[in-house]
Amino acid sequence: MVISHLVTGGSGFIGLNLIEFLLSKQDEVIAIDIKRNKFIDNLLTKYKRFKFQKLNVNKSLDFKVQNIWHLANNASPLNYLNDPINTLETSFNGTINVLELAKKYKSRILLASSSEIYGDADFVPQKEDYNGNVNPINERACYAEGKRISETLFYEFHNKFNVDIRIARIFNTYGPNLNINDGRVVCDFIHKALDGEPLTIYGDGTQKRSFCYISDLIDGLYKLMNKNYKYPINLGNDEDISILNLANIIKQKVDKS
Repeated sequence: MVISHLVTGGSGFIGLNLIEFLLSKQDEVIAIDIKRNKFIDNLLTKYKRFKFQKLNVNKSLDFKVQNIWHLANNASPLNYLNDPINTLETSFNGTINVLELAKKYKSRILLASSSEIYGDADFVPQKEDYNGNVNPINERACYAEGKRISETLFYEFHNKFNVDIRIARIFNTYGPNLNINDGRVVCDFIHKALDGEPLTIYGDGTQKRSFCYISDLIDGLYKLMNKNYKYPINLGNDEDISILNLANIIKQKVDKS
């Protein structure tokens, strides 16, 4: 039996939203992750077309699938900095495993890469032909360099074995199912505002970021998967906002003094 979709990292923020979107299309979905949470349990109860297996993507996999969505790896700095070697291992071994699976069953496969591959960029916004300003030994390098090697592996499998690849470089995303303790700025501000704590801003607050709502990102991922485009593409918001303005908006929405 051929399954329509395999989602690695299915218990994560993007994975959960993607799974629900795919299920709404009446497709069959199987997800794997090293952890299972209440959101996965809710989906299993709601949809008979959804299956979940507690598996580590770093181990060999064998699922006969049409489409593979490779989201496995923790994007939360609080988590990936706690175990940088595992972060790198997942980026390399996990990516090889899913690519071998795609090669075996001639599956289409999409990589959830990251804007982090651009490093400390010299300008904003970055275009896809910008090679970045990277430091392979800084504190966050395990994640950024991991995504870079994942992209390289995708291209080598495409060039050598004609694997049908897609690569999305994802920018800051927020929305439902994002862990309140994730450590990224939107959830950090919301968490503190709900608790009536001061919102901590590093620097003068004029630094700008773009933030993409999760449903827009999922729409972009789905469209990319269904297009015959093999090169990396940025997915995010083309408008940015200062961190100070973001803090003020969240304070007003939460309505705390």
